[in-house]
Amino acid sequence: MTTDLLLAFTAYAFVTSITPGPNNTMLLASGLNYGFVRSVPHILGISLGFAAMVLGVGAGLGRLFLVYPSAFTALRVIGAIYLLWLAWKIATAEPMQEAAAPSQPFGFWKAAAFQWVNPKAWIMAIGAIAAYVPADGGLLAVAVIALLFAAVNAPSVAVWAAFGTTLRRWLTDARHLRTFNVAMAVLLVLSLYPLLSGHGQA
Repeated sequence: MTTDLLLAFTAYAFVTSITPGPNNTMLLASGLNYGFVRSVPHILGISLGFAAMVLGVGAGLGRLFLVYPSAFTALRVIGAIYLLWLAWKIATAEPMQEAAAPSQPFGFWKAAAFQWVNPKAWIMAIGAIAAYVPADGGLLAVAVIALLFAAVNAPSVAVWAAFGTTLRRWLTDARHLRTFNVAMAVLLVLSLYPLLSGHGQA
């Protein structure tokens, strides 16, 4: 995998991890209600559970690509379209609704299991494998993507638990929300450069 591809993937992992979604909304509420320390198992469950999902998706798709090489090209196109759609959704997002407080903080295993029923996590995993794993990368490339995703995801989602009250107040301010979302959307579109320029084939 090339340096350009890894940098582009890191940008993708950061944007998709830090922007609003079920995990971050739940961590926002957990940080507010239970504090950062009690939310750490939840944070680790999200990141490591998601890494396991990426490995599973990558292993399955890798076998599919060997049988149907054209499927790899199709998934890269779908991944690029999804990234553009996600960038548009981020740029035009409205302020979040108040996060509902959970009855108790998620533990590690509960948070890890939640990833397998989280639609955003599935889309993120499939998008990552389809768009950023080279066709000849094999399981090693999938493992690198999974570990890098976990490394970027953990501190990104931890922000929501650690700074929930401040971040929620900031994001519900229309001007700050638009600035944040547009910046995230631009970063996500820029992460497509290696994919669309052909560097993603290396």
